[in-house]
Amino acid sequence: MKQIKIGVLTISDRASKGIYEDIPGKAIVSTLEEYLLTSFEKVYKVIPDEQDQISAAMIEMADIEGCCLIVTSGGTGPAKRDVTPEATEAICQKILPGFGEVMRQESLKYVPTAILSRQTAGIRNNTLIINLPGKPKAIRQCLDAVFPAVPFCIDLIDGPFLQCDEEVIKPFRPKQS
Repeated sequence: MKQIKIGVLTISDRASKGIYEDIPGKAIVSTLEEYLLTSFEKVYKVIPDEQDQISAAMIEMADIEGCCLIVTSGGTGPAKRDVTPEATEAICQKILPGFGEVMRQESLKYVPTAILSRQTAGIRNNTLIINLPGKPKAIRQCLDAVFPAVPFCIDLIDGPFLQCDEEVIKPFRPKQS
């Protein structure tokens, strides 16, 4: 059986230069390890806020590495260099705006500036790509809010079956009739 791969992509000028540690990427990995009973290989990168590099990294993770899921962190705000959603939209065949809507709604419970966030998600072939904010606390809040839909979404795009630890996160899969 083929090893399941999940991409973790941190977009940060400073972390990519080693100015500070990539805490957001590590937060994504630890959250996914808590959620999933299915073992997976992580494909991990830290890159600067450059749209062409972000798109290229996602294409490589999806098309060459064969990741069923790519979770990004950073570059979703309104600043000039925040271009992760644009990079995602440029390489996806379908955009799933519901992910961003739910993440912003969840984040608004904690900070009024959540309305400035531009998180989104999309499908590239057999890969689900989710853009998260860059703050570790917000990463967990957003993943907790949207992850119940992730395994079924991956099922629908002919990806691998992801089994979750239902004590931690309960995925929703419709009952077969």
